[in-house]
Amino acid sequence: MLDSNKDSLKLEAMKRIVAMIARGKNASDLFPAVVKNVACKNIEVKKLVYVYLVRYAEEQQDLALLSISTFQRGLKDPNQLIRASALRVLSSIRVTIIVPIMMLAIKEAASDMSPYVRKTAAHAIPKLYSLDPEQKDQLIEVIEKLLADKTTLVAGSVVMAFEEVCPERIDLIHKNYRKLCNLLIDVEEWGQVVIINMLTRYARTQFLNPNINEGSGGDKTFYGSDEDEDEDEEEKEKNPYVMDPDHRLLLRNTKPLLQSRNAAVVMAVAQLYFHLAPKAEVGVIAKALVRLLRSHSEVQYVVLQNVATMTIKRRGMFEPYLKSFYIRSTDPTQIKVLKLEVLTNLANETNISTILREFQTYIKSMDKDFVAATIQAIGRCATNIGEVRDTCLNGLVQLLSNRDELVVAESVVVIKKLLQMQPEKHSDIIKHMAKLTDNIQVPMARASILWLIGEYCEHVPKIAPDVLRKMAKSFTNEEDIVKLQIINLAAKLYLTNSKQTKLLTQYVLNLAKYDQNYDIRDRARFIRQLIVPTEKSGALSKYAKKLFLALKPAPVLESPFKDRDHFQLGSLSHLLNAKAGGYQELPDWPEAAPDPSVRNVEVKDSVRAVGTVTFRDTGGLWDLQGPQKVEGKSDSASGSESGSGSEESGSGSESVESEEGSESEEEEEDEEEKNKKKKKKELKKPVQETLTILHLVLCLQTIAPSSALKNYELLHRITGEGLSVEYCFSRQPFSPDANMVAVQMQFTNNATSDTKNLHMEDVKLQSGMRVKEFPEIGDINVAVIKNKRSRSCSKFFVSIQPPVGELMRPIFLTENEFKKEQGQLMGMNEITEKLTLDAKCRNEHAIVQRVTTAANLSRVPCGSDKECRFAGRTVTSSSLVLVTVATKEEGAAQLTVNCEKMLIGTMLVKDILLALTQ
Repeated sequence: MLDSNKDSLKLEAMKRIVAMIARGKNASDLFPAVVKNVACKNIEVKKLVYVYLVRYAEEQQDLALLSISTFQRGLKDPNQLIRASALRVLSSIRVTIIVPIMMLAIKEAASDMSPYVRKTAAHAIPKLYSLDPEQKDQLIEVIEKLLADKTTLVAGSVVMAFEEVCPERIDLIHKNYRKLCNLLIDVEEWGQVVIINMLTRYARTQFLNPNINEGSGGDKTFYGSDEDEDEDEEEKEKNPYVMDPDHRLLLRNTKPLLQSRNAAVVMAVAQLYFHLAPKAEVGVIAKALVRLLRSHSEVQYVVLQNVATMTIKRRGMFEPYLKSFYIRSTDPTQIKVLKLEVLTNLANETNISTILREFQTYIKSMDKDFVAATIQAIGRCATNIGEVRDTCLNGLVQLLSNRDELVVAESVVVIKKLLQMQPEKHSDIIKHMAKLTDNIQVPMARASILWLIGEYCEHVPKIAPDVLRKMAKSFTNEEDIVKLQIINLAAKLYLTNSKQTKLLTQYVLNLAKYDQNYDIRDRARFIRQLIVPTEKSGALSKYAKKLFLALKPAPVLESPFKDRDHFQLGSLSHLLNAKAGGYQELPDWPEAAPDPSVRNVEVKDSVRAVGTVTFRDTGGLWDLQGPQKVEGKSDSASGSESGSGSEESGSGSESVESEEGSESEEEEEDEEEKNKKKKKKELKKPVQETLTILHLVLCLQTIAPSSALKNYELLHRITGEGLSVEYCFSRQPFSPDANMVAVQMQFTNNATSDTKNLHMEDVKLQSGMRVKEFPEIGDINVAVIKNKRSRSCSKFFVSIQPPVGELMRPIFLTENEFKKEQGQLMGMNEITEKLTLDAKCRNEHAIVQRVTTAANLSRVPCGSDKECRFAGRTVTSSSLVLVTVATKEEGAAQLTVNCEKMLIGTMLVKDILLALTQ
């Protein structure tokens, strides 16, 4: 089938081969037959061939190299899927000899007009770096270029490449930080995880610790005085912590992702808040993490690992959700143990009674490992909360009569640790445990009882020798851990009650002298020389009692998750509690804040107003300033002034007053005070002025389409204090700059009062606006108008919102040229929609009129009466835009838009659909 001349048979064969691979079967033997079809003209067959080659290119490198010229031709294919697949196959061939070819292909793909191909280029970067690390410098240049990409499809992939190749080059992130924060909500889920983890480490190096004041206040010196504490509080009041706006931007933009359906995204945001957020704000992650506990057991395991770490330092935020950590009978053992850990960490004087009642139920479980963990949890609660220590101890003593040997053994081990805190009060419990030596067979439990009797033999002077006698009889049959404790018990009794135990001790030491375990033999020799005085005894024999009967501190039962937060939460290293390969340490907070200006990005002028107009001011109250210097910049050629906005932060532009304008106002004010008569004469004379709009920053938004020369309201007369402004898109070439869209603005004077409102004649202004092709949500624009008499400055916040159809200019194409260009803009560059034409729009003239009203396109000649074709180019990048409306019977029609810019094509389809169906 693969050798057939029919594409349908080849396609069927490739589908079967890919299905085999999907089922896990080996299809490598078919490589020669498949690779011959890489030059097939059928796009569907070519896609499947590339899928196969990606899978087996690394195994069959020699055969793949024979087709490398075909892959290089595929990089020039009009279809973006083929270009991306060719690059993917090329990067999968792990041969050093083709490194230069791969490098060139990645560089070209990084500049591709398709974001999908640029994303594939980002994926290929780590592959090439692992093959040849010497290419790092060139790859960094490509990464820097891709980091500046504003497409959400590329962002996650290039950040992953950055993490793999050059995570230390933090300077590459500075100028893209705000853009990444703003794009984060729209990036695909796995890209969000990568970006959030990277931004967590970035923020730890660039911002100050938001909890620095709380941390310093909690650590008090032992000899510190109240005056010192007062001084510290005064210093905090004098130097309060002020969060960096970029730090706040990161927290604000990641917070909505806590509602993500992807558990990895929620976990990434949770660790970001835990490591970066102020203590008062960390609590927002608790509800999202508790929600994940309803997910699969694998997800629960990872989440509970991180929650257990969080509850050690941030106990308060999980206390309201205590019942969410109660254990279900259907939970796996590892989930039960982790929930126990969380419940133990959350235990305090308020909820301990509830938690202990829950633990009593768990002890009855059939899962022995879980029961043992529950008993250990009770011991930890008793250690941490002194008020319930006696209650827990009594409960554990009752478990000593349990039928299950493992429950009794674990109880003995825990009781031993609790008794070390107050042994003198619990001699009865020690006696009771001594009687259990005949029944308990678990080695650890027997060893614990023997250690307890030997350590506190003075409290049970009558029972201890008898226990040693029984143990001496069964010494040879005991486990090694028990034998060691029998030797220790014999030594301690020999030092405290040698009359009764001298012979027993010698007997035990003699048995141990010939034991098979060398540890036991060495211990016996050492103790004999230490406690039995002889001529050869060393100086240590004098201190035998101090060595064996020294007071030992009570054990501190701590959580195994303590100090595990030095690993970044959510990472594999945190899960394993060991540094995994490729793990990057979480940086410490800087002592002084680095320069925040490194994240400021210079933005080109987004809007420019050009042209002047003369008007007559009849009242002389308002002065619409003419061309002048703004922030030290002027455009002498056109008399224009440009505004700039922070594109990264979305903060828009601010109103700017001209310094020269303010100086001229002061001089005029002085003249009024000196010569009032002269001033009155001047007010009566007609005044020639020029008009320019200062700092208009275009706010591009996706809005409803506007018809040609349709007027839009820019400033209402009430808002403008008598001044109303309307604008329309004239669709005329703008002579000062061909890359600008011509906008005609109509200024109308609606003033009725001589004292407050504007007095001027109606004005028309033709200006140009530099636009961006991809809509971005920005803030409003600002126009500044000055009042001469009151020396006030009125700021009018306005926004010009062009439909996407106005961002184009018409071009002329022949029918053949149209078809040729349309053939190169297929696949993802083509958008097709079916529609039903409005009753008034079922003739050719009406269709042409409505389409050209919705978009600034020109008609393309067409030999068919049932098709209308239109063509144009975008103003800024000259990207081709082709529109086809094919009519059918009963008003049915099909709209097709071919455009290099997918986003523009999508928006244009919506506008034209609305125009044709209304």
